[in-house]
Amino acid sequence: MEQFDVVVVGAGLAGLQTTRLLARRGVRVLLVDRKRTLEDSVHTTGIFVRRTLEDFDLPDDCLGQPIRRVTLYSPARRALKIESEHDEFRVGRMGRLYARLLEDALDAGAEWSPATRYVGLETAGHRGSQVLLERGGLMRRVAARFLIGGDGARSRVARDLGLDENREWIVGVEDVLEGARLEGPPQFHCFIDPRIAPGYLAWVVHDDEETHVGVGGYAARFDAVRALEDFRAEMNVRFDFSRARRIERRGGRIPVGGVLRKIANARGLLVGDAAGAVSPLTAGGLDPCMRLSNLAAAVVADCVASGDESSLARYSGERFRARFVSRLWMRRLISSVRSPLLLETACSLMRLPPFDALARHVFFGRGSFPDCGMRNADFGPKISCDSAVAPVD
Repeated sequence: MEQFDVVVVGAGLAGLQTTRLLARRGVRVLLVDRKRTLEDSVHTTGIFVRRTLEDFDLPDDCLGQPIRRVTLYSPARRALKIESEHDEFRVGRMGRLYARLLEDALDAGAEWSPATRYVGLETAGHRGSQVLLERGGLMRRVAARFLIGGDGARSRVARDLGLDENREWIVGVEDVLEGARLEGPPQFHCFIDPRIAPGYLAWVVHDDEETHVGVGGYAARFDAVRALEDFRAEMNVRFDFSRARRIERRGGRIPVGGVLRKIANARGLLVGDAAGAVSPLTAGGLDPCMRLSNLAAAVVADCVASGDESSLARYSGERFRARFVSRLWMRRLISSVRSPLLLETACSLMRLPPFDALARHVFFGRGSFPDCGMRNADFGPKISCDSAVAPVD
């Protein structure tokens, strides 16, 4: 039977970042994903905030133009413009970024198994597991000291490891367009409207290269695809999409219950959406994903090298949940408001002190995920922007 120190399930941003860092530490790691290529079925808009861009050396050619401006629209479509003196956001070209991260992981010695389904695990003594995989109708069984779940909001790995699972989420769906002609500098257009985005918002994000048009909300309260169609019809009047071409439709679940409490045990741990590492208020997950993945890689590498499981105590969701108490309460408040009139009043207040500062803080604040004791150096050397995209099949 093949032996690995770590098997990582899920080649999204969390799984890729964890894999590449483990491989750089000399850990023998196998990365598996159901997709044949990493450009298939991207589930995130890919918005990186300023804190992430400052702390991590992401390849510039995998990012869109910097964005400083946000326009927030009330249910009656009254606009509130917010602008920062800093470059606050960049939208990732996620397929390209995933391929670049994979290439870096492979160069460091990781093994990659695409088009591979995680079937389950069997315990193997006090430490380690036998991981069951399936590819092309053929079963594969490998031994692993640790199993890491980067397999999304509804994580099969979390269930099999006996860890906490996400219980609250919103759903989002968006179209990615090329060729749209929007006036003005790159910006976010965010629409608060419980009729098309109950409990969250609708958005038009453009960076002069791509335009993302999407809606998000609680699944029980709306038909996401129908809401997107209605929203796009409205936006066709507001913006010039006459020459726009849809190149991709994305969708998925976004956990909004905060970081789960129990995200690790002696057999494995969770990263990214599987761990609930998403802001309960904004549903932004890429900054928490990067930071928690760095911590996961450091903890697991230490355990593999020393055989001492005590470092796993650092990887507890309880350490992070206190940071999100206010955001969890805000999430409860937002989810309970269903009246367009109440939301219209709230949007009107955002034009006045001190509520205008709150709006700026929500969009431009740096109070994201804790640093977890990790620094920029933990990301590893900058990924070369000139390197060829790695084959993923």
